[in-house]
Amino acid sequence: MANWQEKFNGFPPAFLQELEAFGVEKSFSAGEKIIREGQYIKVVPVVLTGMIKVFTSYEDKELLLYYIEAGQSCIMSFHAVMQQGSSKVFALAEEDSDLLLLPADKMQSWMQEYPMLNQFFFQLYNERYVALLETIQHLLYNRMDERLYSYLLEKKRLRNSDTIQLRHRQIAAELGTAREVVTRVLKKLELDGKVRQTERGIEIL
Repeated sequence: MANWQEKFNGFPPAFLQELEAFGVEKSFSAGEKIIREGQYIKVVPVVLTGMIKVFTSYEDKELLLYYIEAGQSCIMSFHAVMQQGSSKVFALAEEDSDLLLLPADKMQSWMQEYPMLNQFFFQLYNERYVALLETIQHLLYNRMDERLYSYLLEKKRLRNSDTIQLRHRQIAAELGTAREVVTRVLKKLELDGKVRQTERGIEIL
């Protein structure tokens, strides 16, 4: 398990003591669900290691919203806690991940007592807002080949690897399209010299 104190470097010692007393460390395996749509949120997750995928779903189709990387938290969970409402999204472990779970019943008082926590979540809110705007722009204005290539480039960055092991069905689910569309567009990207499909996965050139 990662040292969670490193993720809160610079926070007041009193807050770190509160986390020591009330925070819960938990490991999730790749593919394991963390938050369901409609679920009332009892904890706000902070990623220590690994990565979390946040997405929405409608009529058996998924739309990837963003990823939560190490040192980040889920702003949608935070919003649900502050509004005392239910989750509007799903979240699952993209890979084996260690999380620090912050109790919902402590968040209000912590936000008042420790202004740095406000800054932490407002910064995340800004990052997610920009990411969601980019997602909307891709949906409205970009062709599928541009969306798919941007998606693969982001996967390359997140995994720090030129070769990505992904099934066409998984890509289609995250982009909110059909598997046949992904297969066709990948062939086009291959002809354009942007990717190469091998036994090891999709290589981004």
